[in-house]
Amino acid sequence: MSDILLELLRVSEKAANIARACRQQETLFQLLIEEKKGAEKNKKFAADFKTLADVLVQEVIKQNMENKFPGLGKKVFGEESNEFTNDLGEKITVELQSTEEETAELLSKVLNGNMPASEALAQVVHEDVNLTDPTLESLDISIPHESLGIWVDPIDSTYQYIKGSANVKSNQGIFPSGLQCVTILIGVYDLQTGLPLMGVINQPFASQNLTTLRWKGQCYWGLSYMGTNIHSLQLAISKSDSETQTENSDREFSSPFSAVISTSEKDTIKAALSRVCGGSVFPAAGAGYKSLCVVQGLADIYLFSEDTTYKWDSCAAHAILRAMGGGIVDMKESLERSPDTGLDLPQLLYHVENKGASGVELWANKGGLIAYRSRNRLDTFLSRLIQNLGPVKTQA
Repeated sequence: MSDILLELLRVSEKAANIARACRQQETLFQLLIEEKKGAEKNKKFAADFKTLADVLVQEVIKQNMENKFPGLGKKVFGEESNEFTNDLGEKITVELQSTEEETAELLSKVLNGNMPASEALAQVVHEDVNLTDPTLESLDISIPHESLGIWVDPIDSTYQYIKGSANVKSNQGIFPSGLQCVTILIGVYDLQTGLPLMGVINQPFASQNLTTLRWKGQCYWGLSYMGTNIHSLQLAISKSDSETQTENSDREFSSPFSAVISTSEKDTIKAALSRVCGGSVFPAAGAGYKSLCVVQGLADIYLFSEDTTYKWDSCAAHAILRAMGGGIVDMKESLERSPDTGLDLPQLLYHVENKGASGVELWANKGGLIAYRSRNRLDTFLSRLIQNLGPVKTQA
């Protein structure tokens, strides 16, 4: 199983290279954008876009996983269709070809015959990425490949990716918008139980060299399976001594909360959060990025009350948070259950379609979500949120 996670790390880095390559020339980049229509469209946005980078990344992940683990590529599910329409109105199915030259030829049809751009992209797509992780390489866990499914969001926060803002200032480490909010999300789940098992979040635009203007990425991963819980932030965390751990335990019950939210969050929820968290409520773009803020410890909670996030938005972060002792729960159901009852809170699951839905809505997180790192902190947070919401009912 760790060999799958290692391959997903490599393929996420290749995906990040594609995302960066597509953004390097603004004139080229404008050719790569297409508006989504019909069943593909997220109802949250008046206009919803996909880019060639989205489609390429998803196809690269599928193809790489199929090459390394035959049969697994067919279980990669994602947000994007692989059809793209060029300026001549021709519908092109974007699939990775067996050679760099053939891929360049196909891409040139999407890019209106721009061969230099097509060749540059094809080179990145076919380039091998050498990435190793000693922790994962030494891990010996076995799970049948046939019991796994993979959710992919090839470019989460596409709007920020298209906008391309590079000079947004962070607020206590959290970026409200900008390229830093763009993430590549790969989550592996159990096809039978729906539980998230492995997650990779790649942040292609984590930091920029102000001299060369080149971007450097950052990658996070986690694995939670049969009692084994391991994640990429463990080394930093494990350095704390017992005294610090006691302080952390005290903090779980006493310190103020911080939350990251969507800019489109309901006013009633915002008002309740401001009473629970004071000034530590941070709006930010991208479901993947907001979840990452919780993974990084920049916020205690990511809360979203609406039904416009999807399985591909949450699966990767959910697996990492599970490995850290946290998780992602259904917000509506969690608010209807009192934490005092001691009942298990309803974790999101990834294997069952929503009944009566169609298109992307089949895989919507219908009750909203709350992502968290600490169960104790979550219980206290929910108690306070319920008190401050009063009689107001949240809507799915």
